[in-house]
Amino acid sequence: MKKIVSIMASLLFLVGAVASAQDFKADSKNTVISWTGKKVSGKHYGKVSLKEGSFSVKNNKIETGNFVIDMSSITVEDLTGDSNAKLLGHLKSDDFFSTTKFTTATLVITGSEVLKNNETVVTGNLTIKGIVKPISFTVKKDGSKFLASVSVDRTLYDIRYGSGKFFDNLGNNMIDDFFVLEVAFTSAQ
Repeated sequence: MKKIVSIMASLLFLVGAVASAQDFKADSKNTVISWTGKKVSGKHYGKVSLKEGSFSVKNNKIETGNFVIDMSSITVEDLTGDSNAKLLGHLKSDDFFSTTKFTTATLVITGSEVLKNNETVVTGNLTIKGIVKPISFTVKKDGSKFLASVSVDRTLYDIRYGSGKFFDNLGNNMIDDFFVLEVAFTSAQ
């Protein structure tokens, strides 16, 4: 009888441990990724689509996750007409994201701090243009959404066009080395 009680207690413990893990799968149509890039004379902004994504929360930490961004979906929202087409073509070119060669970018979450006051710092590996670099950023839980502001140093991913690190005398043509992704993750559950 003691053996049966011990086995039952072990099973209940395992069921409880499994139940404490929570998986979130992205609602790709309602998850929004906005980008902003700055230059000396202003800024540009737009959106890019999440192709698929999911993450797992256990023991109040984001333990793992995988996100695939459709780079060919990039849009420009602050310009219209020929100016929009020109900038969009440039962003898709080899000067920036090479979307013909690299159709997706990925983020693999490797862990996080404990969620406190609905906020945590997440770490992971971001791949752009086939180049993988570590990254960390803050995630906030807001009801059923998870929000993040991710600052990315584009020069780490061989996106050097207009960078003051690599070119002299750019004047008003210099582009900030960092762009920001504002993410509003919506779960399909």
